[in-house]
Amino acid sequence: MNSTSIKIITDSSAQTQKVAELLVKTLSDKKYSPPHIFALQGNLGAGKTTFIQGVAKALKIKQKILSPTFVIVKDFALPKNSNFSKFYHIDCYRLNDPSEIITLGFKEIIKNPKNLIFIEWPERIKKLLPSNTVWIKFKIQDKNKREIIIKNSNLGIKISK
Repeated sequence: MNSTSIKIITDSSAQTQKVAELLVKTLSDKKYSPPHIFALQGNLGAGKTTFIQGVAKALKIKQKILSPTFVIVKDFALPKNSNFSKFYHIDCYRLNDPSEIITLGFKEIIKNPKNLIFIEWPERIKKLLPSNTVWIKFKIQDKNKREIIIKNSNLGIKISK
């Protein structure tokens, strides 16, 4: 897969969530095996959890989405007609060592292509992530404006306002 980058500027939380919804729609539309591991980087308050809330909304998950900072891994079952069987929200912020996530079944989770996985603070487990992981970087531009850069992706996301 050729590595490409997509750069998007959002002006609100709602727009950040809309980008996430478009990403999920793109994953659902593809005829080939889509990427299933997404690594979200950015400072506190940069929009990572907001983005994941947009993913959950697009996946029709009804539960409130918060960062699983203390439980580390949170999973949600997806409808039978989905391309994926489970959605995982992983937050590595509190990990002191990458090996800690292994005890939570991480290797099994990432091996299954039917698991859709979004990871906050992935730099803490970078050596455990496969090379086809899609990296999404969030940068704060001002109070509401965010720059989102999606790397290592041939997703063909179509952004329209």
